[in-house]
Amino acid sequence: MPILCPRLNLPRRRRRKSLFPLVYLAALASPVFAQQPTVPQPAPLAAPQTSAATQSSPAAISLDEAIALARTSEPAFAAAEAQAKNARLDQSIAKSGLLPNAVYNNQFLYTQGGAGIIGNPAKVKDPLQRTASLPRFIANNGVHEYVSQASVTENIGPQQFNAVSKASASLSVATAELEIARRGLVATVVDLFYASFTADHRIVVAERAANEAASLTTLTQQRETAREVAHADVVKAQLQQQQRDRDLVDAKLNAEKARLDLAVLLFPDPRTSYTLVVPDTPPVPAHADVEAALLRSNPELASSLASSHLANLNVTSARLGYLPGLSLNYSYGIDASQFGLYNTLGDHNLGYSASATMNIPLWDWFATHDRVRQSEINRDTARTALNNTQRKLIAELDEDYAEAVAAHDQLDSLNLSVTTAAEGLRLMRLSYSAGETPILEVVDAENSLTEAELAREDGIVRYQTALANLQLLTGTI
Repeated sequence: MPILCPRLNLPRRRRRKSLFPLVYLAALASPVFAQQPTVPQPAPLAAPQTSAATQSSPAAISLDEAIALARTSEPAFAAAEAQAKNARLDQSIAKSGLLPNAVYNNQFLYTQGGAGIIGNPAKVKDPLQRTASLPRFIANNGVHEYVSQASVTENIGPQQFNAVSKASASLSVATAELEIARRGLVATVVDLFYASFTADHRIVVAERAANEAASLTTLTQQRETAREVAHADVVKAQLQQQQRDRDLVDAKLNAEKARLDLAVLLFPDPRTSYTLVVPDTPPVPAHADVEAALLRSNPELASSLASSHLANLNVTSARLGYLPGLSLNYSYGIDASQFGLYNTLGDHNLGYSASATMNIPLWDWFATHDRVRQSEINRDTARTALNNTQRKLIAELDEDYAEAVAAHDQLDSLNLSVTTAAEGLRLMRLSYSAGETPILEVVDAENSLTEAELAREDGIVRYQTALANLQLLTGTI
């Protein structure tokens, strides 16, 4: 007994034979079916922004320009830059310690008098030649004493030379740390740059998926009107369309968030409108070139080497505490009871004095010994850190290089998956229009195409990020 259709009250097989040509031709002629899914092409270089523009013409920002803008506003990089400048000034200060220092002193001293009369033995009988009385407080040379003289001091010892070496090593450490901070900033900008770029292209994918879902809803409604499908197909298509509309809203929201996150580092006003210009993707460099660049210009390795050298200098500085130090002083000027070139007896007040002092350490209750021991402990720690840095860099180089190669090799496969999924969706829609495929298979085909497109966008960003990380590791970006 043939199975009857509840709507047309006809046998199902006879109904297909009678209505299939009309429905198929109507579907082919409809504008909805004419909009077949085309094979999406790889993302263009310029990513459109979806937020409201705050300028008449949005600025086109490349990756290099984004890095340059971020360097002027990121606080951690500014702190590292200030530390490097201070270290350079510390080196200059240490070098100045090797040179003589000159000062000009002007001083007036008063001491209680009354301990006797100062007189010239040759003219002691002349009361006019007598000067003020001797000071009662013997800390000074006279009741009235005027000091106006230039003093040159030079400290000579191994500590001063070692201080210059330590300052130079500290400068090397600060310079390496500045480079580490710069590359950390570059890594942050790269992540935000490509996150915003792929978020914009996810909007394109979401819009295509939403339009495709709307087209399927229209097609199911037409087929329901022609008594070709049940209302359940329309419900399934509408559910698919509603989900795709929600995905489009989420994609726009995520793109706006990514745009603002990047704009915080680039502009004084995060609401500034801009577009992104992605550079051409270079191929993966040779492994030998990458390894040579790592050994030549990696900041982590340079920082560890400089820290180890500084630790060795600290040991030397602590051991120099056992050696004596020499200090030389030369003074020229006035140190008399009258402020003038001559005193009341006609003698010159101008004169000079010189002194040499050698300080020989004898006993400090093992303080120098303990400082030497501390510096040796810190030196061993720095050596351990250097060895660990070298091992980590070797492993990180191999990991990043393998990631870049794998991401590059998958780009062609991802493009092929998008092409295949688009062709599968086209065939499924044809088959569904002919009444040979259920609605669930069309929905699955739509989901497969959307997933393939999103996977391709993620693959492009994955390769760009992996290549940027490799360039950061080797110092080429």
